[in-house]
Amino acid sequence: MMDVLELGISELKEAYWKGDLDPREVTRLYLERIQEVDEEIGAYITVDHQGALQEAEEAARRIREGEGSPLTGIPLAIKDNICTKGLRTTCASRILYNFIPPYDATVIERLKEQGAVILGKTNMDEFAMGSSTENSGFKITRNPWDMRRTPGGSSGGSAAAVAARECVAALGSDTGGSIRQPAAFCGVVGLKPTYGRVSRYGLVAFASSLDQIGPLARNVRDCALLLQAISGHDPRDSTSAPVELEDFLGCLEGEVEGLRIGVPKEYFVEGMDRDVEARIWEAAGSLEQLGLKVEEISLPHTEYAVATYYIICTSEASSNLARYDGVKYGLREGSGDLMEMYLETRSKGFGPEVKRRIMLGTFALSAGYYDAYYRKASQVRTLIKKDFEEAFRHCDLILTPTSPTPAFRLGEKIDDPLQMYLSDIFTIPANLAGLPAISLPCGFSKEGLPIGMQLIGKAFDEATILKVAYAYQTITDFHRRAPSLDPKGTQG
Repeated sequence: MMDVLELGISELKEAYWKGDLDPREVTRLYLERIQEVDEEIGAYITVDHQGALQEAEEAARRIREGEGSPLTGIPLAIKDNICTKGLRTTCASRILYNFIPPYDATVIERLKEQGAVILGKTNMDEFAMGSSTENSGFKITRNPWDMRRTPGGSSGGSAAAVAARECVAALGSDTGGSIRQPAAFCGVVGLKPTYGRVSRYGLVAFASSLDQIGPLARNVRDCALLLQAISGHDPRDSTSAPVELEDFLGCLEGEVEGLRIGVPKEYFVEGMDRDVEARIWEAAGSLEQLGLKVEEISLPHTEYAVATYYIICTSEASSNLARYDGVKYGLREGSGDLMEMYLETRSKGFGPEVKRRIMLGTFALSAGYYDAYYRKASQVRTLIKKDFEEAFRHCDLILTPTSPTPAFRLGEKIDDPLQMYLSDIFTIPANLAGLPAISLPCGFSKEGLPIGMQLIGKAFDEATILKVAYAYQTITDFHRRAPSLDPKGTQG
């Protein structure tokens, strides 16, 4: 008897077309799974039972009539900062607790065109501001590998849902590592596309020059399928790049022998977990077995990346979040004058981390400080980008750890914002440079926690990182392992 919840996108598609499985049956199994385990994990904010079953019914009709596509009838989860028409979209914030968008984000339109089934909206750090999904205005999400630990963030709900078999795959968003770091913590694959590869229309903005939507899945093939579905130019997004869409699935079987991989010395920092370092060098050895050439490189401005990022992202956040004033939508508090309404609405609607970032950003943009902070950060961002351009003259892609540690304990860093910010030290530079990067499982710690490796590619060269990641997964089985969901322990 096949275990349906272990099947990936390609396997489900094949089973549908052979008549071995039906989208309605599979969707019901996933809804039952959510009901069974999500009270403990907390991956979802909203589960759309009725909508999912209706979409599954439509998917079954398409397949019967021979109209199906690769995603027809595939149950997916969507991070709750991506607009879904008629389905609550909260950004895990009290200020949007009752917001129902009147339109779909472009990525949702494209998924629906392919006949995908949307199970619901996943938990996240409020407005995508955080690295542990502890900053949600609704609940915390737990890591399926160890319920005492964080799944990472801000796309922690999406990563946990994929790992716990509460969906086949999911969409997240990545501003400074918010897809890749939770993918690493939860033992799944997460891809941040090149800035401009995927439309941001309908993504609730955090930092507009950094945000990018991307897939989380159990394996590289499923990631490539999802990226194929959501990519492409969108005239409604002024930052969407008019580049030709590649065949990401077709590139997976390509030749990798002779490709050069750079390992930046600056990414092996003091205080880094020894298990993480050991697994990365083991992964480098595996890539060499595949015929790739591994060499040390330097990205000298890496040490400034976190400081640069937190000036740019908070500045853009303070501008983007000014729209939440209680006037047009969302929470409205206060019965006095306009200023009182603003004050009451924002005081009660925003959580502490969002308030912290709004204040930092407003300060950085204020008169007399703009040149010292935002302008300077923008200049350093250019230097970081040039570091990558120079490195890619000597190598085809870059291998790094995804995070300095495996998943940390819930509550461990929540009261120390600086330590929390440093957990994204290896993922932030790719966002600042606008480059594509993927995290995939490369082993486990002594405690049985997943460890992720990151591959960073040249702009719009997702094909190469997918090809190398896929080749790595053909000779390893880390991506096939699943958590036991034992609330008191971990999976070895």
